[in-house]
This record gives sequence, C-alpha cells and structure tokens, in this order.
Amino acid sequence: MNNPFLTKIFYFNAAHQYGHDDWSDDKNWNVFGPDSKVHGHNYTLEVMVTGEVNNDTGFIVDLGHLKEVVKNNVINILDHTQFEKEVEWFNDKQPSSENLVQFIWSQIEPYLKDVTLYRIRLRETPTIFTDYYG
Repeated sequence: MNNPFLTKIFYFNAAHQYGHDDWSDDKNWNVFGPDSKVHGHNYTLEVMVTGEVNNDTGFIVDLGHLKEVVKNNVINILDHTQFEKEVEWFNDKQPSSENLVQFIWSQIEPYLKDVTLYRIRLRETPTIFTDYYG
C-alpha cells in the first residue's frame, strides 16, 4: 500500500543580496544583475511529508507538531531577515533559493516524529520555485 502525502504551507518575508565582497560592483552587477542589490521576497514554503496513516486519528502527521517544528526552526529564524548576513549557515554561500531549500530541509528533517519529510518547495516569486527532496 502506498502512503499518502500531506503538504502544509507557510509564509515568511526575507531579504537577500547576491554577490561577492571581493568582486567589484561592476562584476557583481554583470553576474547577478539587479539581484546584486538588497531586495526581498514574500516566500511561500510548502512542506510535504509522507507516512503511514495512524488508525486512531486517520492522520499521517500531527499538524500541531509540524507547525511547531517549522515555526521554531525556519520561520522564527528567517522571517524579516537579510538571511545571508544573519544566518550563519549562509557564510560563504550565495542566498539562492537552491541553497535556501537545503537549509530549510536541514532545519526541519531532524525534528519530525513518526513521519518522513518528502519535499520542500519554496516559491520565491509567482513564476519561480525550487523543489528539494533531500
């Protein structure tokens, strides 16, 4: 029997700036364009889990627990930050959504109980999202 998947959506706002301190402003602009300036996004985070249905509850995950894990380990850390400057994990990493989903996975996966993290989807804009499957 295949296990069902459940997705919970979260929101946070954060700023970032691409570039290298040891590059000139011109080189940063040539490589990263307008993203070489500080800018922000209203992120939509989708956390998808899978697991066996608990016969007593009919659920695969305790949503209260999932919300607490994401709030304490992701939202409270990233919301209203310039995360490449304020979150140590981003030292020597560009603040791309590709790196951000890996950070988010590492912040959620170890704390989940009785369920498996399957996918992180991070929507940066209405037309760009990044998926990560660990």
